Amino acid sequence: MVEGWVPKTKLGRLVMEGKIKTIDEALASGLPLKEPEIVDILLPDLEDEVLEISMVQRMTDSGRRTKFRVTAVVGNRNGYVGVGVGKAAQVAPAIQKAINDAKLNIFKVKRGCGSWECRCNEEHSVPCKVTGSVGSVRVTLIPAPKGLGIVAGEVAKKVLELAGIKDVWTFTRGNTRTTINFAKACYEALKKTMFIKGL
Repeated sequence: MVEGWVPKTKLGRLVMEGKIKTIDEALASGLPLKEPEIVDILLPDLEDEVLEISMVQRMTDSGRRTKFRVTAVVGNRNGYVGVGVGKAAQVAPAIQKAINDAKLNIFKVKRGCGSWECRCNEEHSVPCKVTGSVGSVRVTLIPAPKGLGIVAGEVAKKVLELAGIKDVWTFTRGNTRTTINFAKACYEALKKTMFIKGL
């Protein structure tokens, strides 16, 4: 258990009481995931990775206000992944906010072997072709045969690795230099695997 944590939500209390023991049960309960500590308890082997740290400025009456915006990804390399963004005046709190936000956005990736070249029935790639788009960025994930690896840009590679995808082709369009949109588009594509029936 997380030390000193007092659950504020119904889902948090159910986890604390031991009525919900797995992350699958928590996500299937239909209750909103509002506390990152729930994910800490149910997925103790979660890894996090900072994708980007950038400075954002905005004009106020008192002058320019500078903040740091951090994009982070969390995953257990075994089917669970989340992407989050955090802003703060200092870098450390911004990173923590981004990681917590990513934990709250976590979901289960449906993996499979959708490649006609492989057909091994192991969960190493995506089950079929899926596309996600955010802003101008459009990412398409295509099933790949075993042993190929992840054919993707640096940002998408980190998201896919933490999701537990080992082999995949990717096709991207738009301005992939915007790390936040690139990561989110990849995340949206993976999210579509949840709605694939009959696998």
